[in-house]
Amino acid sequence: MKKLTKQEYQVLHEGANVIEADPFGEKVLLLSDGTYLKLFRARHLFSLARIYPYSKRFARNVQKLAEKGVPTVTVIDLFRIPCIHRTAVHYYPLTGKTLKKLATNIDLIVINKLGRFIRELHEKGIHFRSLHMGNIIVTPENRLGLIDIADMKIYRKPLDRELRLRNFQHTARYHEDMAALMRFLPSFIQGYQASKGSPFSTTELQDLLTAIYTKQ
Repeated sequence: MKKLTKQEYQVLHEGANVIEADPFGEKVLLLSDGTYLKLFRARHLFSLARIYPYSKRFARNVQKLAEKGVPTVTVIDLFRIPCIHRTAVHYYPLTGKTLKKLATNIDLIVINKLGRFIRELHEKGIHFRSLHMGNIIVTPENRLGLIDIADMKIYRKPLDRELRLRNFQHTARYHEDMAALMRFLPSFIQGYQASKGSPFSTTELQDLLTAIYTKQ
């Protein structure tokens, strides 16, 4: 992890647009060259994140997703920035549009593809806690990929039923996402069930997703 001085950080930051921020400061920057800088802070004084920073977890997830054939961002470098008490990941974005930006263009074909994609993630042992339409990219090759991947755990075997349900519940936190999914629920389920060996029957999956949505 490369250490950036205050001057080096100021040079990198010059001309950047703030894409995301919170009360503690900037979180994601679009740099002048079109690359991104994602900033991480340790939330507690005594925290595992001070030993193994979120920036390293992010980079590790990028590597593991690439190994599993899931499109995602490309890491350029990792930084430690003492002047702002942050670590950071510098990366090239994943080209394409988020499902959220597609908005009214989302149809049953897209939702079917989403069902297949989420099934693929589950079968590859990927539990992405921030699984929502703002973090799923449709690439120019018409594939789906992931961004903002720090909050993820990747297992060596397919997710069990409990983790799959938990993953659907994470998505349900975003009302607009679930509303779009529910409009085309049969198409989503058809996509998810397209591969053999699902731990859910079609009727069971429909009932589970409907129950999750109605509890919002």
